[in-house]
Amino acid sequence: MSDQIPTIRDATWTGQEREIRAVRQEVFVLELGVPKELDFDGSDSDCRHALAYCGGDVVGTGRMMADGHIGRIAVLKNWRNRCVGSAILQFLLDMAKRDGLAQVYLNSQKSAIGFYEKFGFHQIGAFFVEAGIEHVRMENGSFTNQ
Repeated sequence: MSDQIPTIRDATWTGQEREIRAVRQEVFVLELGVPKELDFDGSDSDCRHALAYCGGDVVGTGRMMADGHIGRIAVLKNWRNRCVGSAILQFLLDMAKRDGLAQVYLNSQKSAIGFYEKFGFHQIGAFFVEAGIEHVRMENGSFTNQ
């Protein structure tokens, strides 16, 4: 595995369901123990998706709902700490700006708060448990369409 820079591409649930599902199954369901029915919540066909490729392999994914809710950012274990998650998030933020969204928000796992803060997100409200994992809502306070 080399230190390749990830390539991020637009994806759709109808076109790339198999690839999106494989990454999320590995990360959320198998690694984190999230019940499959919670991860695959029926919203994917209504979302914009991003897929991260390195050397032709799919190594990460993320999605954004029409209202600017970013979520399901997942990077395969062997590709973490190699800027894949950052590239996916930046791609989704750029997509939101192109789409003219006024805000973006997400539910961050407690362990990922610092990661999202680097992108201008800040915590809103109290911690809550989702899929057995502690989360907090975060909004991007610097997100504007200037």
